[in-house]
Amino acid sequence: MKTHTPIIKMEGVSKVYDSSDVKTIALQNINLVVKRGDFIAITGRSGSGKSTLMHLIGLLDFPTTGKYFLNGVDTSKFSEDELAGQRNKEVGFVFQSFNLLPRASSVENVVLPAIYAGLEEKERIDRAVQLLTELGLENELNKKPSQMSGGQQQRVAIARALMNNPELILADEPTGNLDTRSGEDVMKTLKGLNREGKTIVLITHEHDIADQAKRILHLEDGEIK
Repeated sequence: MKTHTPIIKMEGVSKVYDSSDVKTIALQNINLVVKRGDFIAITGRSGSGKSTLMHLIGLLDFPTTGKYFLNGVDTSKFSEDELAGQRNKEVGFVFQSFNLLPRASSVENVVLPAIYAGLEEKERIDRAVQLLTELGLENELNKKPSQMSGGQQQRVAIARALMNNPELILADEPTGNLDTRSGEDVMKTLKGLNREGKTIVLITHEHDIADQAKRILHLEDGEIK
């Protein structure tokens, strides 16, 4: 893919949820271009459409109308299996609640995306150890989530997001469950990844977090304002 092709391009994207007699417009006529290497914060009140937009970008849901191009490819052309494969290959997810398997070690959590991608076991483990070490978790490799702080768990989640070396990282309120110091550490990590060329799209309701991005998009009633 040519480097000048936007990693994300949305044209007139809307998302409508139909529930019996009620029709809810979650997103309305979204036009969005995200260049490679950008760092964007998406802000807005609860119910403004932030999570819906994140789900569409991450191929977890489909637009009702409009076009979404990921790496220049029209995502409406993908089958379900192709969508799952693209999601696993192209996108790394970081969630507010970490979403780690409680009975699995750090390494076991981090290797999961590579299992689905078909990477050999030794390669998976070596890469997981490398990523965790780079994130300062070399002493937590065999620990379970309950044995680590919130900040450490979120760094494990970031390592998992990086496992398949995606170009795009989607972070949904990644500092929301963390104390101030741990939140600062997570933001330093995300900014470091951005300096290395990763594209970051971050959802947050915290202004001091949003201000650290290169660009801020504000959603209001399903529209970019």
